[in-house]
Amino acid sequence: MTNYETYLIDLDGTMYRGKDKIPEAHDFVDRLNANNINYYFLTNNSTKTPQQVADNLMNNHQITATAEQVITPSLATADYVRHMFDDDVSNHTAYVIGEFGLKSAIFGTGIKLDEDNPDVVIVGLDYDVTYHKFEVATLAIKRGAFFIGTNADTNLPNERGLVPGAGSVISLVETATQMKAKYIGKPETDIVDFAVSAKGFDRSKAVMVGDNYNTDILCGLNAGLDTLLVYTGFSTHEDIAKEERKPTYQIESLAEWDVK
Repeated sequence: MTNYETYLIDLDGTMYRGKDKIPEAHDFVDRLNANNINYYFLTNNSTKTPQQVADNLMNNHQITATAEQVITPSLATADYVRHMFDDDVSNHTAYVIGEFGLKSAIFGTGIKLDEDNPDVVIVGLDYDVTYHKFEVATLAIKRGAFFIGTNADTNLPNERGLVPGAGSVISLVETATQMKAKYIGKPETDIVDFAVSAKGFDRSKAVMVGDNYNTDILCGLNAGLDTLLVYTGFSTHEDIAKEERKPTYQIESLAEWDVK
């Protein structure tokens, strides 16, 4: 095993499963702290703010976390939008399907809301998504708005099983518009590029940790990171056996991983 300076850690399926704890996760993070190893939670969850994510980790799972250690596709998408408009976003408009975590990040850039003729349409997981929202997004994209999807996760593991993820919402808009979204979250490299830029770590000395080959592991592979797959969530041994590109490491639980 390599002595990594930075760990990029997934949440759902890796640190917890919905409201259910993954017992090994708490000890794993404690061992990182004991060895003064840098770590960030790199999640595809766009519904919550970094502070809400950190509060959930601390209060409900007793996992040490701060808002500064949380990297969400909402933050990465907001950064992408800033650069789209050369950091002068106040003269541009957006329509967003999503929860508070996404909307607060996007509109925190200074971009204005426009349901009729926005410059960009951004779609993420929305627990109260309606036909009207899909209609507004579809018509705006058809009129020429740039189409961004936060992440392509079709499902999320929680205490009830695999529930619909942001990718399921985005795919409906893709079907209606017959256009593919520009994705930001895992497995795309945009979210890692944002993390490296925002946090200043060396990606050659970092490892991606996650339970989902299609998001976490592919993201790490695409971004040139070593990868650690843990079988506590989405992917199975049978899934990985079929893949040509394998994770750097595979473990049954985080208890098996030797932090150095």
